[in-house]
Amino acid sequence: MHSADRPATRLATRLAFLVAGFGIACWAPLVPFAKTRLGVDDGVLGLLLLSLGIGSVVAMLLTGVMSARYGSKPIIIAGGLGLALVLPLLAIASSPATLALALFAFGAALGSIDVAMNIHAVEVERDAGRPLMSGFHALFSIGGFAGSALMTALLSLQLGALACTLICSVLMLVAMLAAWPRLLRSVQVLDGPLFVLPHGSVLLLALLGAITFLVEGAMLDWGALLVIGAGLVSETQGGIGYIVFSIAMTAGRLGGDAVVARIGDRTTLFWGSIIAIAGFVVLLMAPVAAVAIGGFLLIGLGASNLVPVLFRRAARQTVMPTGLAVAAITTAGYAGILIGPAGVGFVARLGGLPTAFWLLAALMGLVTLSARIVTAEGRQTSRVEA
Repeated sequence: MHSADRPATRLATRLAFLVAGFGIACWAPLVPFAKTRLGVDDGVLGLLLLSLGIGSVVAMLLTGVMSARYGSKPIIIAGGLGLALVLPLLAIASSPATLALALFAFGAALGSIDVAMNIHAVEVERDAGRPLMSGFHALFSIGGFAGSALMTALLSLQLGALACTLICSVLMLVAMLAAWPRLLRSVQVLDGPLFVLPHGSVLLLALLGAITFLVEGAMLDWGALLVIGAGLVSETQGGIGYIVFSIAMTAGRLGGDAVVARIGDRTTLFWGSIIAIAGFVVLLMAPVAAVAIGGFLLIGLGASNLVPVLFRRAARQTVMPTGLAVAAITTAGYAGILIGPAGVGFVARLGGLPTAFWLLAALMGLVTLSARIVTAEGRQTSRVEA
């Protein structure tokens, strides 16, 4: 029985988050190449991309149970290695069916490591006795930047999609091999059955997780269209807002642990959501582009530490095993990203895109109103051995 509060264990956790962000970001620049290679239209491509989401959600539902039984270490390793091994297949899949299978496997690897690394992170943070979750999640964002930038740079050198993916896969394999011996072998003390439907405070945490992930997905898919439609920027400059949002979110998470240690989870949820809501107000009422960009900045800063706090609260609630609670929040979050933007589009079709964004601000208000409730839970015990 050894403490999880060790530099090597924290490094391994950061590497897991880095690989997860890096892996999914490596796929994004490959999408146009896959569409051209297969000769499919947007409708078919959308169905193929759905395979990734389905694989992720299925794996997430299983990972909570498997982590509770076997610990998070083997699942993190399997998920990270899976991302590295499947990525090259995405560059050579020669038919829609093979690409769908590869995307399903890639999504399953991503979903597995996503849940398991968060379970691992809450165990490490618990032994450390201080906030660490924001810093871990910042590494996911940094991995996303690094993955998309490196893959784009390699493709611009005309190396070929397969060669580019092999280079990125080697980097992920090296990171996972470095993390492997440093990850915890953890065994949770479970007070109930392995299969438990989310209920009580976990159900509320999952709902809030879906909302916060939905906001992030909406900023990616609809933020540019909002400011372009308002006549604030041209089409070529539409992506600036999301870039600012992403930088603000990453910066907020890099400094988030110190902030949470100083003001606590409840205050972080309350004021973080308030700042995000203020960002929506600024964005939607902005008369010029510079003010709108300020709205993106506020939303990114405000939302940056909400998800890390929700995962931390999942470790402290007592109504469900920690692994299953983390899996529930992660799955709900992915549902928010996958389904939410479509819902934004539906609302936008009925009442306009600004109306949809006002609705997002209202949903963020639920985080504000729930801050006291979700931070009033007890802690669940666990034992950790390295």
